[in-house]
Amino acid sequence: MAALIGTACVIAAATIDGISGQSGAEPTPQCPVEYVVAIPGTWEPAAVAENNPDQGMLGAAVAGLPAGIVADIVAYPATGFPWETEVYGVSKRIARDRAAALIETMALRCPNTRIGLLGYSQGADAAGDLAAEIGAGGTAIDPARVVAVGLLSDPRRAADDPLVGPAVPGEGAAGPRIGGFGQLTPVVHTFCLTGDLYCATPTQDFVTRLAGFAVRISEADPARAQDYQREFGHLWDALLRSGGPQEVLQQQWAHNQQWVQRLSDFHASGVHLRYATEPVADGMTPVEWTRRHLLACAERPMS
Repeated sequence: MAALIGTACVIAAATIDGISGQSGAEPTPQCPVEYVVAIPGTWEPAAVAENNPDQGMLGAAVAGLPAGIVADIVAYPATGFPWETEVYGVSKRIARDRAAALIETMALRCPNTRIGLLGYSQGADAAGDLAAEIGAGGTAIDPARVVAVGLLSDPRRAADDPLVGPAVPGEGAAGPRIGGFGQLTPVVHTFCLTGDLYCATPTQDFVTRLAGFAVRISEADPARAQDYQREFGHLWDALLRSGGPQEVLQQQWAHNQQWVQRLSDFHASGVHLRYATEPVADGMTPVEWTRRHLLACAERPMS
């Protein structure tokens, strides 16, 4: 059924502008047809965005949705460095837990409501992890309830994740999710603009990949020790295939200035901030495409 959901939503997304009332479930004041949880990115004004949905990268995707679709934006620390209020690992875990709690509450109260999950940057990291857990049957959320997952600049993008738009090299800076999205794979769509190193770190850039992995486990969960081991094994195997860690890292550090310059050029380019302005498919930006997709999934007849 999941594959049919994903296909039907995408086909309708190119033309639909609103909810026509022809969907198989009618909204009520308590139970919408579709419930969307969006997780903003690092340093985005999450507390402000919670009260003003048009703020932040995902604002245009969820603000002013038609009757029948309800959206919540997750407020969380959204920090990235140890000297801020929370380290990245803690911040992301809070985002994931709050998003899961919102979805579980709605799913319990409204058994026919469809679920959408969005994330940008650190928010995509958290949303993608939650989607992977749902898809693997590791939460109280029924995977069949989730009709759309949109990840913009996901630091854990895998090379084979369903990408909307032009192909990009490598994987996310924090390394891919081993095992993917399970049952949710057909409804997941990821967006990564060319040149965005957060979601498209070149395969041979092991300095960035190791740093990304270290940041991600900055507040390691002991219960996920096996996951961390598998993920580090994925990175270690890639190092071995490239000539071994000592040779590769020595070579890359020897070109340290080039690496620093590349990071500087990346930040100066502003590409990470262009997901609401740069078209990727059918003339639509990732934010526009995601909004259309949410509308289409709300229109899909109930099976």
